[in-house]
This record gives sequence, C-alpha cells and structure tokens, in this order.
Amino acid sequence: MRCPNAQFAAPAEQLCSTLRHRNETLAAAESCTGGWLGREITAVPGASDVFWGSVVAYSDDAKTELAGVPSELISRHGAVSAEVSEALATGVRRRSGSDWAVSITGVAGPTGGSPDKPVGTVWIGTAGPAGTVTRLVVATGDRDEVRAAAVGAALESVLEAVEGIAAGNDSESG
Repeated sequence: MRCPNAQFAAPAEQLCSTLRHRNETLAAAESCTGGWLGREITAVPGASDVFWGSVVAYSDDAKTELAGVPSELISRHGAVSAEVSEALATGVRRRSGSDWAVSITGVAGPTGGSPDKPVGTVWIGTAGPAGTVTRLVVATGDRDEVRAAAVGAALESVLEAVEGIAAGNDSESG
C-alpha cells in the first residue's frame, strides 16, 4: 500500500477544516478505490472529528448489504452508473447519520470495461442536506491512475458541495 498521496493532502485538509468549522460530518462508500479516499482523509490530523469512515462496497452484494443499494437498481443500471452512485451516497449517509456522504463506483481496469462503460468510467455521488448530485468522470491511464483520478474527483465534488452550501449556494438537486 502506498503512502497517502501529496496531491490529495491540501483538498483533504480543506475538506476536514470546512466540515469542522461547520460542525458537520462526512461518510464515504467506495468501490473501485477500495478505501483510498478514506486513507487520504484519515491522513489529516484530527479527521476523526469529522469523518465517520469509509465503507468499501466492492462487490454488488456489498453495495446492497453495506450501503442499502437495491439489487434491482444494480441489475437495471449496472454497478457503475449515476443511479448506483446516488444510492451509495444516500445509503451510507443515512446509515452513518452523517451530514454528508460521497461515493465512488467505476471501472478501474485493465479489464471489466465494455463499449457502454469503458475502463476509466467513474461515477461520483455526493449526498448532503439539499439532496444528491452525481458526476461522471472519464479517466485515462492505468489502474492506479484511474483510481487516483476517482479519489481526486470525489474530494473535489464533496468539497465543492460543502463549500457551496457554506457560501449559500443551494444548487444541489435530488
């Protein structure tokens, strides 16, 4: 396992600081990143004040059992979809009791891609007080590069959502 990545230190610190200032908490549900996002957040001293933890929901069964994603949703849309990323985020937010949640589900490669969802396809879900938004990321590179891009996008997405609400920008929709 690699040490926490320096490129994620600043956004992870900013996220923890913003959550701490707002007296709010964050939970995560990770699939293709396998806990990498949680590792980056917990590298921040004092993250336990604001970070509930990260559920690694790698298999479809884990998504259902740990985050409450309906198996029918996975069957209908696939594990790598906006619908499942939204359900992962809302499910882990509800189960953790956190103010915010972020989810990552994607195809890191080198196998597993399809014409509809090629390697590098990643969906990020961010759930908060005003609802849930999803974001498609299409990353390039090898498995580690795709996973790193997913972690970066998740940090960026949840930070934008938290700071947007903090600034009075209520643009999220459910």
